[in-house]
Amino acid sequence: MHFLPEKLDDYVVNHSQQEPDILKELSRETWQKVLNPRMISGAYQGRLLSILSKIIRPKNILEIGTYTGYSALCFAEGLQKEGKIITIDRNEELEALQNKYFQKSGYRAQIIQKIGNALTLIPTLEEKFDLVFIDADKCNYSNYFHLVIEKMNSGGIILSDNVLWSGKVVEELDEKDNDTKELLAYNTLLNSDSRVETIVLPIRDGLTVTRVI
Repeated sequence: MHFLPEKLDDYVVNHSQQEPDILKELSRETWQKVLNPRMISGAYQGRLLSILSKIIRPKNILEIGTYTGYSALCFAEGLQKEGKIITIDRNEELEALQNKYFQKSGYRAQIIQKIGNALTLIPTLEEKFDLVFIDADKCNYSNYFHLVIEKMNSGGIILSDNVLWSGKVVEELDEKDNDTKELLAYNTLLNSDSRVETIVLPIRDGLTVTRVI
C-alpha cells in the first residue's frame, strides 16, 4: 500500500537510508525464486526496522515469521554485541536460502533459526525480549501477542506488520474473511490492553509500534 502520492512517496524513499548491498541481493533472489515475494519487508520498511533496532539496542529479539530472512538481517544491525535474534518460521523449504544470507551477513552467530509452529515454540523459550516482530499468519496475531507479552522486558517493543491489510480494515467486512476479522480484533486489543501503549504507523501495509509499560 502507498498512502502518499507516487511523487511524494518516491521523494521519501530517495531521501531515506538505502539498503545494504547484501539485502539488495537477497531481495532480488527472493523475487526470482520464492513464491509470494511481496511478503518481503522491502528496502524502505527494512531501513525503518533497522533504525528502530539501532535505537532500541536490544539484547534479545524474537521474530515470528522469518520468510527469506530480510527483516531478521535488518534487526540484527541493532543487536548488542552479545545479543541474539530468535527467528521462527514453519516453512523449512526456505531454511537454506535464509542460511545463505545469514552466513554472508556476518551475523550468523547471533541468529538462531527455529522451524515449526510458533504457537508451540514460543512457550518453550526462556529468554526475556527487548524487541518482538510479529509478521506471520494474521489469524494468530492475538495469540502471538498473548504468548509474548509475559516474555517482554519493561519498555520492550512489539512491532506488528500488515495491520492495515491493504485497507481492508476500513472496508465493509466479508464475514468469510477471517484474517481481516482477526486484524480488527488485534488492533483493538493493542489499543485497549493496559499493559501496553500503541501507535499505528501508516507505512506500507501498516506497522504498529507497541511499547510494554
